[in-house]
Amino acid sequence: MSNRQASSKHCFVCVVENPHGLHLVFHQTGPGEVTADYVAPDHFQGYPGIVHGCIVAAMLDEISGRAFMDDDPGKPRFMFTARLELRYRRNVPVSQPLRLVGRAIKSKGRTATATWQIFGPDVVLLAEAEALLVDIPGEALDSEVLENLGWKVYPDEK
Repeated sequence: MSNRQASSKHCFVCVVENPHGLHLVFHQTGPGEVTADYVAPDHFQGYPGIVHGCIVAAMLDEISGRAFMDDDPGKPRFMFTARLELRYRRNVPVSQPLRLVGRAIKSKGRTATATWQIFGPDVVLLAEAEALLVDIPGEALDSEVLENLGWKVYPDEK
């Protein structure tokens, strides 16, 4: 199973039209599991050759919520991050292949918990975290709002 998830026109992480964004593409790879493959460009570095820590946090913040997003394909579940516990294990390199993995852990009422990791070349764990997520009220993201955000599955770039 590997289904491409929807993206937004202007979201910083899953952006389609924002030239300053990360342009990550997320795939539902199993129940409660989402992955993204990425090569961070040089302009996202902090120290030479190293992805800035805030960019690492943004990538993983996004993927943690996406682990719950496609539970009901007809009605995506959007969530805010209420708490993010991040552990940087090693430097995350620019210009090298990275794999992000997000997993749903538990869901209870309006809250949920997810974990995620970034792996570098040779499947080395670079960063990991756990997030406490809270549902965005359903009326805040009705179909008209989602359409205005450009929320849909975009075709692969050629």
